[in-house]
Amino acid sequence: MRARLKDWERELDVLHARLGALFRRSEPRERSLSYLKGLLSAVQRKNGWQLAEWMGEATPDGVQHLLERASWDADAARDVLREYVVEHLGDDDGVLIVDETGFIKKGEHSAGVQRQYSGTAGRIENSQIGVFLCYAGRGGSAFIDRGLYIPRQWSDDRTRSEAAGIPADVEFATKPQMARQMLKRALEAGVPCGWVTGDEVYGGDRRLRVWLESREQPFVLAVARDEPLWWQGPKHIKAEVIAQALAPQAFKRLSAGPGAKGERLYDWALAPLWRLQLTPEEKRWGHYLLVRRSLDDRQEMAYYVVFAPRAKTRLKKLAQVAGRRWEIEIGFEATKGECGLDQYEVRRWQGWYRHITLSLLAHALLVALRAREKKNSAAVRTGTDRVERA
Repeated sequence: MRARLKDWERELDVLHARLGALFRRSEPRERSLSYLKGLLSAVQRKNGWQLAEWMGEATPDGVQHLLERASWDADAARDVLREYVVEHLGDDDGVLIVDETGFIKKGEHSAGVQRQYSGTAGRIENSQIGVFLCYAGRGGSAFIDRGLYIPRQWSDDRTRSEAAGIPADVEFATKPQMARQMLKRALEAGVPCGWVTGDEVYGGDRRLRVWLESREQPFVLAVARDEPLWWQGPKHIKAEVIAQALAPQAFKRLSAGPGAKGERLYDWALAPLWRLQLTPEEKRWGHYLLVRRSLDDRQEMAYYVVFAPRAKTRLKKLAQVAGRRWEIEIGFEATKGECGLDQYEVRRWQGWYRHITLSLLAHALLVALRAREKKNSAAVRTGTDRVERA
């Protein structure tokens, strides 16, 4: 449910005050506030023309100037976004979630566009792909970072890249490499984080897993059924083979968290993996295969590689962490539906980053308001319970 009008307008003024220092001129500063209001409004389609019309401007020239040519730093705005989200949702047991989403586009001139698989469409489409980092904390989840995936055919073609405004120092990076850069920024900025999670694209990248291990950062990352893992010794066994070898009593029915139709129940099992350990410190940590099995007749399996301190590894907790990955899917749906994430019409690199960052800021504001409302409601209920008991 959308927050009450006066609430988000008041909160937007507070949030936008943090962005003010990014703008040297008053015109783009004021237009950025209007743009955010437009993203939070009931405008049917939040593209340049309709937002400009809602803002009372005769043409989209001002909006285009804000996104393409005005002097302000979208990465500095990203840092404001991250600080704002942590301020409202920060939790030492918070979960950082990595995932990508597609933006269907026509033509071949938008930065990074090509025919590629889009999870949004569920098929190969002419599209751009964005990699995102979401923070699931106390009372909700919101995005804190973003990156535009640039395929190799773009990074190898400097003429085409320059025409789309892609900086000369941008080199090809896989989606897991982009996720690592975002996670590194978040962790080095002191974002409180208990866990990292993501789907098979990220869990299947061993270099990303090893990097997280080097930082002693616990994770629950999905992997494919044929992921080779060390089990009962230094020999590779597929994840599905390990799962099939588990005894029936190894599975316990647990919730992955609340869903639209109640608790999302599955059967879960945990199998320790073999790990070469050299020091007492390394022995404190364990590798595990977490297996999720559906309750229907198909009994479909999902697999996760876990890295965590042995003393803190509990099946119920791991199931909850794995379940929080879906919050980024909900976030994509909400940010596209409520804040125009996918309704931009810019083609150049800078315009993409600016629109996306402003859209994520608008979404974070709504999440913060809802988290505050939830907290206040809980406080009222607690107070009422105390009065009734007295």
